[in-house]
Amino acid sequence: MALGPRLDLRQSQSLVMTPQLQQAIKLLALSNLELEAYLAEALEGNPLLDTASPDSESSGGEDPVDNAPLAEAASLEADQALAGDSGSTNDLDVDLAESFHHDSASDNVGLSGAGEEIDFDSFAGEDGTLHDHLLAQVGEALGGIDAIVAQQLVALIDEAGYLRADLPDLAAQLGVPLALVEAVLGVIQGFDPAGVGARDLAECIAIQAREADRYDPAMATMIAHLDLVAKGAFPQLKRICGVDDEDLADMIRELRGYDPKPGLKFGGSPVQAVVPDLYIRRTATGWAVEVNSATLPRLLVNRRYYNDLAAGAAAKSRAWLSEQLAGANWLVRALDQRQRTIVKVASEIVKQQEGFFLHGVAHMRPLTLRQVAEAIGMHESTVSRVTSNKYLSCPRGLFELKYFFSSGIAATEGEGAVSAEAVKSRIRALIEAEDARAILSDETIAQKLSGEGFDIARRTVVKYREAMGYGSSVQRRRQKALAG
Repeated sequence: MALGPRLDLRQSQSLVMTPQLQQAIKLLALSNLELEAYLAEALEGNPLLDTASPDSESSGGEDPVDNAPLAEAASLEADQALAGDSGSTNDLDVDLAESFHHDSASDNVGLSGAGEEIDFDSFAGEDGTLHDHLLAQVGEALGGIDAIVAQQLVALIDEAGYLRADLPDLAAQLGVPLALVEAVLGVIQGFDPAGVGARDLAECIAIQAREADRYDPAMATMIAHLDLVAKGAFPQLKRICGVDDEDLADMIRELRGYDPKPGLKFGGSPVQAVVPDLYIRRTATGWAVEVNSATLPRLLVNRRYYNDLAAGAAAKSRAWLSEQLAGANWLVRALDQRQRTIVKVASEIVKQQEGFFLHGVAHMRPLTLRQVAEAIGMHESTVSRVTSNKYLSCPRGLFELKYFFSSGIAATEGEGAVSAEAVKSRIRALIEAEDARAILSDETIAQKLSGEGFDIARRTVVKYREAMGYGSSVQRRRQKALAG
């Protein structure tokens, strides 16, 4: 066979993801709050995208039309899915010349009635941080080089109130004597809140004990042996501290009154409440699945603005405007597709887990992404994206969509299996109800569950117990003895 260069013509097929398809997949995985941020950015970058005011149906668009909100269309889609109608999520028959909008938060204004009291607490300013609180005390108590050292120390205190720094290294870095740094730290440890500036738990508790004038030799010895307190080694503690049962119980009560993380009362970064993406409610005809559109703006394509700009624009400008128009139209269609897909997946979850919505977690069924995907005719990866970072609100509370997917545990009687979440719920109930004098071992829990119809091994009980944050029977016995 001769070796040499040559040209070959081959024909092949490959799947290429266009940038728009990649973006549509990204939109599917976003939560409502993340999508709100994405749409705000899109509104800034595309002049043909606009939001309608709550009292305007077609601001900036063409002739006013009766355009139903997406939430209404999504609810209809949910009703069809729960009723067994296999309507296609690809049916995007939206007239993009019309103003296709989403409900905004302002739509809910006035629904509760004019007589309802205003929550003035919601207008309160943010609480100061721990660092702000400490720096204010530094300004009152110290000055000169001491204040500079104190500011450096405060900057190294974490949100819990602990100093995360090596004092010799800090002294060398600042070019000051170590004794000066230690003296300034002593001043900071006298600031509010009590216990701030400690380098470990024992020092934090000791500072608070001194503040309460309870730092006697016996308490100092107990604080130096907090590991024995955690283990519940009371006989050993009595011997080391030189106290009797009554004094030891009083010291432990005092110890439990101290704050192991004094800085947290000032809070760290603000906690954001989880906003549900879907609402599930029971109706006379079944279950209704509704998209929460309160976090999304009313989005529309401003075709009138496009026509005005394109009329006197140069060819290059018209090409750019056409590109922006295509992008705006695509975004509206992608949002429609996203909402319909989410509703379809959620409707199938509700159908599969109806026992949970009716009777609670004990009736939850094992469910996988593949089961839902096959039932609604979608790919498993699509279902995975839909259920990521999304929450539904129902009469039983707020749950992440991923919560409804769990492995199955075989039943000892009858057919089928029970959800792992149902088993965890039962293990939690057994542990919470156990008596301090009769702590259940993992083997005993497995036997009780077997008697209730759960075919579960002891090692599975251990895995579930540890996943829920419960200690072993020995650890729980010590904890209950300490609490008593």
